[in-house]
Amino acid sequence: MSASTTRRSVLAAAGAASAAVTLAACGSGGGESSGSDENAGGDGGSEEGGGAAKGELGEAAEIPEGGGKVFKEQKVVVTRPSGSEYKAFSATCTHKGCSVAEVKGGVIICPCHDSKFDISDGSVKGGPATKPLPAAQVSVKGGKIHLADG
Repeated sequence: MSASTTRRSVLAAAGAASAAVTLAACGSGGGESSGSDENAGGDGGSEEGGGAAKGELGEAAEIPEGGGKVFKEQKVVVTRPSGSEYKAFSATCTHKGCSVAEVKGGVIICPCHDSKFDISDGSVKGGPATKPLPAAQVSVKGGKIHLADG
């Protein structure tokens, strides 16, 4: 093996490693924050919505009308389009698998590439995402929001 072949191999390997790190960072849920988020957690790059665990999420009164709240640990976002109507969706963006970070102005926002989703039905309001957020099932009992199996 010649010295130039070895140098090329090393440089190619270094370039591939750098690209892998860059792509991994783009698809991870880390480094995102929002004042309304519960706990950090990412999906690791899944294109489809992550499943959420069954259980109590919190007080229904915490969800403002026309807004919502991201529950990162459960990988779900709960919205309140109007009155006593509560909706829930996967908190995993359908574009690159990042975790959505906030609900503002009637849309669920993913901070990675600025995809936006409607709080009423999870439909795409602004790309680059092209698929809606998958729906999750929630109910309100005794003033508490409960996430169903899903």
